[in-house]
Amino acid sequence: MSEYLKTADADWYKRRIIKVMFCAVGAFFILFIRLFYLQVIQGEELKRLSENNFIRLQSTDASRGLIFDRNGNLLVDNRPAFDLSIILKDAKPVERTIEKLSHYINVPPTEFMGKISPKKGISFYKPILLKQDIGRDALAAVEVRKFDLPGIIVDVKPRRHYLFEQSTAHLIGYLSEINSDELKSEKYSEYQSGDFIGKFGVEKAFEPFLRGKSGGRQVEVNVTGQIVKILKTVAAHPGQNVYLTIDHTLQNKAEALLKGVAGAVVAMDPETGHILVMANSPSFDQNAFVDGMSHEQWNALVSNPFRPMENKAVQGEYPPASTYKMVTAIAGLEDKIIDKTTIFKCPGHYKYGNRVYRCWKRGGHGNVDILKALAESCDVFFYQVGQKLGIDRLAWYAKAFGLGTPTGINLDHEASGLVPTSTWKRRRTGIAWQGGETLSVAIGQGYNLVTPLQMLVLTSAVANGGLRYKPLIMKSIETADGKTILKSKSQISGKLPASKQTLEIIKRGLWEVVNTQKGTGRIAYIEGVDVSGKTGTAQVVGRKDNNVQPESEISDHLKAHAWFVSYAPSIDPKIAVAVIIEHGEHGSSAAAPIAKEIIKTYLIKDPSSRMSKAN
Repeated sequence: MSEYLKTADADWYKRRIIKVMFCAVGAFFILFIRLFYLQVIQGEELKRLSENNFIRLQSTDASRGLIFDRNGNLLVDNRPAFDLSIILKDAKPVERTIEKLSHYINVPPTEFMGKISPKKGISFYKPILLKQDIGRDALAAVEVRKFDLPGIIVDVKPRRHYLFEQSTAHLIGYLSEINSDELKSEKYSEYQSGDFIGKFGVEKAFEPFLRGKSGGRQVEVNVTGQIVKILKTVAAHPGQNVYLTIDHTLQNKAEALLKGVAGAVVAMDPETGHILVMANSPSFDQNAFVDGMSHEQWNALVSNPFRPMENKAVQGEYPPASTYKMVTAIAGLEDKIIDKTTIFKCPGHYKYGNRVYRCWKRGGHGNVDILKALAESCDVFFYQVGQKLGIDRLAWYAKAFGLGTPTGINLDHEASGLVPTSTWKRRRTGIAWQGGETLSVAIGQGYNLVTPLQMLVLTSAVANGGLRYKPLIMKSIETADGKTILKSKSQISGKLPASKQTLEIIKRGLWEVVNTQKGTGRIAYIEGVDVSGKTGTAQVVGRKDNNVQPESEISDHLKAHAWFVSYAPSIDPKIAVAVIIEHGEHGSSAAAPIAKEIIKTYLIKDPSSRMSKAN
């Protein structure tokens, strides 16, 4: 009986094991069949489907902050631009896709392949920019054939747009693509190749505010690179808006007045340091730097003898000519070399050593005091004041007036000018200073060099009673929704070394320049508005003495530069203006009429600004 039971149990276990084995084999068979089906029968289809959709990250450019004038007039904004790119992973075969694209938008295929070849192997998944700002016609041609152009994408990006061609170009500046050296700089650590940055002017000075913060999105794309679904978005934050101190109406007026000549006009509020005008001629089109400039266009700009890329108001260095006589006059009065009653006789020349120094007026000015000397710009009077002061004392006053050093305006490459001293000349040439050279410096000639902005700050300081304000170009900065985050504050950079009494004498003399019959700036007279100013005629190096050589025989490039510095009203001034016209010959005829029109445009619109004549 027990043997029977043992045999039955063994058979039962065998049957159970056989059933389990059949089940296991069946399961593996089913799994094999499924794998065979997926890998062999459906393999190609599943491979296609697996390649059909990808998750990618795309950056979103922030809109750059806008730029306005002091009154809220828009000067610079952004426009939509359509940039054409290719993703090599999706564009298969690449050569065939490029051929089709070239045919559709009429661009040589070699132009596109030239952009692709250097980046093959390092930008397989990243878009390679083929052409910027393709225009709406090309956009339409690409969009209607997008299924025939795998891997070709068009991104809509904000592009800088300067609303007024060539206007305020030297102040606002321009954008251009970041270069390799800048990318290595810590200052631009958050930038990438292809980004546009401010390269000049306000665009560069306020780059951190204007730039904004880029955003991005996570998208699902199909096999041709077309977006199927947007999965996640991080919004871009626009840059802050910059309000400048300039008055656009006044700026337009200045630019119109400079048309056809080389020179600059710069104006400011003497009580705040706000720059109201910064106009240069000739100018350039900032949009050309953003849209792309040919080598021919660039060479034409840099080879132009009138230097359109130079901000002459800030970078141009010129002899100050007779505008410098304000410095000589104040130095003479403060050092008691002269007083209000001092009289020098001007016969039309002054002999110093074995040389005769001429006055601009052949017959001379007769007996001259300080007021007449300023009003009629008598050279002989200032020769004698300069001789008594000496070059180093004169230089001390010039430096105290802010000459020889940058004004501190928030713009790159501001020139310093030059205030010569005896030590400077010996160090530079190895030759001692000559007394006759002091006479030339005393009337603003010789080694003297100033910028129009320096002379504007000096003139403003005389006008307001002695305070030198740092020139300001930014009025305020606001967020895109109008919240003010920064507001400029007037900054005093120095004080003229002159008493109130001295300044009153100088201001009276400058008033007589414009408001007396023999004043050299009489042409700047405005009925109902008191204007004070000083003319200047700066001789160009290499030109002969204009008392010997007739002006009609002087080559244009050797003709004198024309100066006029001014302010108005004479009491409680609201505007100061400095004008330089290169090779304009006479400040009275070439520069003063421009300043007059600027003052009229700014003040006549506001009758409350009109003041009675100075006492």
